[in-house]
Amino acid sequence: MIQPCLGINDLGHLTISGRDAAVLAEKYGTPAYFIDEETVRRNCRVYKSSLERHAGSDSLPLYAGKALCCSAIYKLIAEEGLGADVVSCGEIATALKARFPMERVYFHGNNKTDADIAYALDAGVGTFVVDNFDELDALDRITRGENIKQRILLRLSPGIDPHTHRKVITGSVDSKFGVAIETGQALEFVKKALRCTNLTLAGLHCHIGSQIFEPDPFIDAAKAMIAFMGACKTAFGWEASELNLGGGFAVRYIDEHPHVDIDANIKVIADTVVSACAAAGLAARPALRLEPGRSIIADAGVTLYTVGSVKHITGYKNYISIDGGMPDNPRYTLYSSPYTFIVANRANETADFECTVAGRCCESGDLLAEGIKLASCSRGDILAVCVTGAYNYSMASNYNRIPRPPIVVLSPEGEYVAVEREGFDDIVRLDRLV
Repeated sequence: MIQPCLGINDLGHLTISGRDAAVLAEKYGTPAYFIDEETVRRNCRVYKSSLERHAGSDSLPLYAGKALCCSAIYKLIAEEGLGADVVSCGEIATALKARFPMERVYFHGNNKTDADIAYALDAGVGTFVVDNFDELDALDRITRGENIKQRILLRLSPGIDPHTHRKVITGSVDSKFGVAIETGQALEFVKKALRCTNLTLAGLHCHIGSQIFEPDPFIDAAKAMIAFMGACKTAFGWEASELNLGGGFAVRYIDEHPHVDIDANIKVIADTVVSACAAAGLAARPALRLEPGRSIIADAGVTLYTVGSVKHITGYKNYISIDGGMPDNPRYTLYSSPYTFIVANRANETADFECTVAGRCCESGDLLAEGIKLASCSRGDILAVCVTGAYNYSMASNYNRIPRPPIVVLSPEGEYVAVEREGFDDIVRLDRLV
């Protein structure tokens, strides 16, 4: 099975966290997202223990909430001792509702408005990751006006190409994120930040992209960032106490994807940091931060749908239509992202029916897969889409005025609805008639 939380029971049905998927579908309706709590906790512990073992006890993983943000997940993350990477006031509000320790929150974003900055300061956000010169000016002005001392990192662009999908590359010179090292602007960025009396520059940040299977791009990024830190020491006598290398470790969506050894990757990155610091003449290695999101939550999630129709187009192809689609999972439409599909109530049957899985929207591009093989199915069967914990609910929409599905957390102690299913009243709640 592609996920550790999956199995097949004596009825030949798919199980999620030991529970019959067909029973879950009947109980909670479809479409619905299911999250295995044990997988989330296990992934958190791998990151936290690996960072502490290989990079020191002052190092910390920060959960990237954009992968899946809801109060129940933040509560789990807090219990496991991680920090949080937030990118909006909505994510900050979610962390506050979950009583997440705000000193462990890092606030990202390439366009923080004055209102965003004020909200985050009032919420007690521990660290701002400052993206650009304009934000630095605004944060300096607002903190001086409020007489607040704020800890910051500066986001830099190290010019690394991770050779992943072009839409999820974020560390190249030509990027909307960060200030480029290559152009010389990053050195000016540091110089200006050090002059801000109400801002404490603790370190530097970069994020090169997502769904990266090999450690080499992270090694290259670490070398580039530490070489720059050496240049900062030479120019200003300043040494960064913290280096945040962002996130991006990949997950397996299909059997053809390679396994990613998180612990081994962290070890080689940490070893690179130590050797690069020595080469750069730095007095001490910085505390390391990583920002896993997908690799914490993706393989904890499964989405269940009900098959509505099976269409055979003679001489062309077969379509299976489901009661969800692009509104609850836009990733195939956006990135041609592959997934593993299982007919949950026929999980032990041979997958020899080639088809395209189509969503219910009035949109020809509303597809979840093309040319995959499933067990033969018919109206009323349950279709499971695996490894959907990340960037499914968080990117969901109400396109065609379709309500968003619920999130159900499955734990050894029981199960609970973490996010309620939307209803039609929710869809029209903000409408006004004049």
